[in-house]
Amino acid sequence: MTFAHPHPFEALGPDDAALAAARDRLAALARTLDSAVRIPGTGIRVGADAMLNLIPGVGTAVSKGLSGYLVYEARRLGVPTGTLMRMMGNVGIDFLIGLVPLIGWAGDVFYRANTKNMALLREHLDRELAARRGPVVDVAAR
Repeated sequence: MTFAHPHPFEALGPDDAALAAARDRLAALARTLDSAVRIPGTGIRVGADAMLNLIPGVGTAVSKGLSGYLVYEARRLGVPTGTLMRMMGNVGIDFLIGLVPLIGWAGDVFYRANTKNMALLREHLDRELAARRGPVVDVAAR
């Protein structure tokens, strides 16, 4: 999807600017958790989530706490209950994968719950933006 502006929320009101700031902040968190660093010589990216899960107990709690924060912020931004349930399911699956020693860590590298959740949040925010802007009319087509 392409937008007329470099950032889809550019040139909107103060509420929209806050929405854009929240979206950017949460996207950065999801990237940090799921794909912050590329493993040299491969196309595989890992994030803090996989690294934290190497620390038994505390690392998993911190990791899932940060994932839960993303879901909490999505709720605060008005994401519908059904979508929130999908997001919690993604975090739950990530948690269950991480419970299996060694194999769970490898699975955690490839199952990116936070990236999936950010995609769901982005869809909601794009719909919200479209509703605020109203219908788009392609003037060039006339």
